[in-house]
Amino acid sequence: MATERRTAIVTGAARGIGAGVAQRLAADGMAVAVLDLDEGACAGTVEAITSAGGQALAVEADVADEASVNAAVERVATELGAPTVLVNNAGITRDNLLFKMSVDEWDLVMDVHLRGAFLMARATQSYMVSAQWGRIVNLSSVSALGNRGQVNYSAAKAGIQGYTKTLALELGRFGVTANAIGPGFIETEMTVATAARLKMSFEDFKAFAAKDIPVQRVGQPEDIAHTVSFLVSEGAGFVSGQVIYVAGGPRD
Repeated sequence: MATERRTAIVTGAARGIGAGVAQRLAADGMAVAVLDLDEGACAGTVEAITSAGGQALAVEADVADEASVNAAVERVATELGAPTVLVNNAGITRDNLLFKMSVDEWDLVMDVHLRGAFLMARATQSYMVSAQWGRIVNLSSVSALGNRGQVNYSAAKAGIQGYTKTLALELGRFGVTANAIGPGFIETEMTVATAARLKMSFEDFKAFAAKDIPVQRVGQPEDIAHTVSFLVSEGAGFVSGQVIYVAGGPRD
């Protein structure tokens, strides 16, 4: 018997990991809202989905702004259907050593990662509770374990993990699971920018990183998308409150 089409929201889905996740969920049969700060930047992801026969909607939203989030989620519910899958992927970096880090660099990273994940889950949870089914996946990072020059990002990603476990405790009785994925080195525009900041070619940067990864390669957005696909599936209903490091090897 065919199941109803689920509606998923993926934040920060214009490019990189978010785009890969959005395309994978569409291939899995979901209608996907492609959220990003710039709606126009979502066109490529939407086109990739629709040209493959999927259903997608580009939605502009500032995940750190309450009114913007509420309006975006309401639009998704109206135009695509009640969102019962949420992937909180939107993120930024403002790297600096502690003694040089500004309050603005700290606040901006916290707002996008933590405030954004909070606002998005709060805005969508009522649809999940009503359906007695839901899936929330939050993107953490191996940086949650500590990373020089990323005191803001590391703190935000560690916070995401505690936040995820609490969502699992609060929402489990309503058929809603919440899990976090901690990517390692993934080849995206963000890691390209990091290489440029370090004045390294990206190929050299990747080769340097791969030497310390047990599987001897860096990750691709598809590696994260596969894991999201499992966590939001019907069959993953007994997996909740977990942090899964997708990093090519074990992490503590």
